[in-house]
Amino acid sequence: MDSLLMAGIGLIVLGAVLLVVEAFIPSGGIIGLAAGACAVVGIVLLFRYDTTWGAIGLLTTMILGPMIFFWGLKMLPSTPLGKAMFGDSAEDIAAKNAESDSRWREQRNALIDQTGIAITDLHPIGVVEISGERHDALAKDGIIDKESTIRVVSVDGLQIEVRKA
Repeated sequence: MDSLLMAGIGLIVLGAVLLVVEAFIPSGGIIGLAAGACAVVGIVLLFRYDTTWGAIGLLTTMILGPMIFFWGLKMLPSTPLGKAMFGDSAEDIAAKNAESDSRWREQRNALIDQTGIAITDLHPIGVVEISGERHDALAKDGIIDKESTIRVVSVDGLQIEVRKA
């Protein structure tokens, strides 16, 4: 008769494991149905063994089943499968954006004190070429003629300020 008890508990545990698997593997509910079937058969076996064990198995399944399933869903986005399904989390995206912004700022700040050529007249805004790259720039001292040599004096966000060299 103890085999009914062990089989019932084993099937309820198997149902719990299948619920976790259902949260991680999209099966259209097939694994979830198998988990439910295991739990129901386990509960029936526990009731056949003893009414008290059956009631304990039923209550345990009713309380822990949804908790296990929603815990699995909560963990899903942090798994490789979840990342493939949902993409990066907001924290990952923010970290990547911050790193990209930091690199961009470093590149822009590296332009300070570099020289280049005014491609257009700067009245006071125009286009300059520095290290082979074109940039919009603001002439600090008013007007700079086309093809004049310029020097970057400051960078403030997108704004590059230049002076005639």
